[in-house]
Amino acid sequence: MTNPTDLLHRRYGVDAFNADIPWNETISNLLSHRSIRAYLSDPLPTNTLETLIAAAQSASTSSNLQTWSVVAVQDTTRKEKLSQLANNQAHIRQCPLFLVWLADLARLTYIAENQGLPHEGLNYLEMFLMAAIDATLAAQNAAIAAESLGLGTVYIGALRNRPEAVAEVLNLPPHVVAVFGLCVGYADSSINVEVKPRLPQAAVLHRETYQLETQKQEIELYNQIMKQFYSSQQMNVGGDWSEHSAKRIAFPESLSGRDRLREALNNLGFELR
Repeated sequence: MTNPTDLLHRRYGVDAFNADIPWNETISNLLSHRSIRAYLSDPLPTNTLETLIAAAQSASTSSNLQTWSVVAVQDTTRKEKLSQLANNQAHIRQCPLFLVWLADLARLTYIAENQGLPHEGLNYLEMFLMAAIDATLAAQNAAIAAESLGLGTVYIGALRNRPEAVAEVLNLPPHVVAVFGLCVGYADSSINVEVKPRLPQAAVLHRETYQLETQKQEIELYNQIMKQFYSSQQMNVGGDWSEHSAKRIAFPESLSGRDRLREALNNLGFELR
């Protein structure tokens, strides 16, 4: 189990606070998270997939409706197609297991129709949001489980760039959409990946009420920390974190096709009233 002081320093880029805090192996694993974008071709141990899904299904789910599903993709050709739809990210092709997490309202539609009951509530934005949250909670459980087994992971939000095309590749029925993917596999240790620093706690932790105006100093500190991180990891990122982030939201085209997400969701059967 890694020393708390060391892990906290890596997570925040500075000596953030007193490391004399409650600590165990679970917290150590959580703070050790890194996004892995280079994988070995080594197969996963038998029944790893089933273990990850059991962990995923142990996550909280709103009203026990369980409005999510997942497609496990291991076929080389299908991973190649999904990689192309997600900006040609090579790690989707490399990883031995690619999990596509779905907001799934088709199952409840099916249940209601078999019961001879209406399902108008599924047409509202709340139900899509519930399904997306359910899928996210489940996926994070799976990611934590995978990393506890010595595997690497990285989320792939770019599946939302082409939702209809992804649905076609995965044969998704109406009322189902891929919200993101998750690569799972053994990290290629020849490529050094450090823990990426996060914003100081004072920028995200509000006590009693939200305070936006007090974040300026923390953001300025984080900009300097991230400039050092970009340099140490030889990442081609222009400017600091604030500049990089602002460019990602500057214009509709900055969203890489996701500016038409509502239209795509409508096409896939989500009315979003």
